[in-house]
Amino acid sequence: MHLSLDGFVAGPHGEMNWIKLDQELFDHVGKRIGQGDTSMYGRVTYQMMENYWPTAGKKPGATKHDIEHSKWYSNVHKVVLSRTMKGAGNADTTIISDELPDRINEVKQRPGREILLFGSPTATHSLMQLNLIDGFWLFVNPVVLGKGIPLFVDIENKINLKLLPETRQFANGVTELNYLVDRE
Repeated sequence: MHLSLDGFVAGPHGEMNWIKLDQELFDHVGKRIGQGDTSMYGRVTYQMMENYWPTAGKKPGATKHDIEHSKWYSNVHKVVLSRTMKGAGNADTTIISDELPDRINEVKQRPGREILLFGSPTATHSLMQLNLIDGFWLFVNPVVLGKGIPLFVDIENKINLKLLPETRQFANGVTELNYLVDRE
């Protein structure tokens, strides 16, 4: 998840034009997401992704990133957390609208690799409240927004984290931080 230095994942109106993206970052993220076979989204982020990625790699002038991410997106199983969506219309998509702890734990128990949660601040907040996030993969952007949508909000119980050695600074000033939730 992209994050401002002061802890926001989007501006006050959901704007993300402050996020620094370049080919170095795209290449790195592409390698990392290749380790996952399930992507998780809130409804808004899923609909945004679904409107772009299925065909992005086939469009004239598609970038290397568009081609690679479009292929990955087409092959990954998608899980959408939504109280309002009733059917995605895709066989590779599961919608979870109730019994969040039980349903998320079912997804975690399936055979496969890493489950990656993309964007989706509301879904992230819900999962944090229920202690269902196992780690945080953060890209801290060199910007202070002052206000916006915070990553950490209404945290009732302290979350202890363990920094993993996969910390990296990119030429564009973004710093990647990887944390595991320390449940001990």
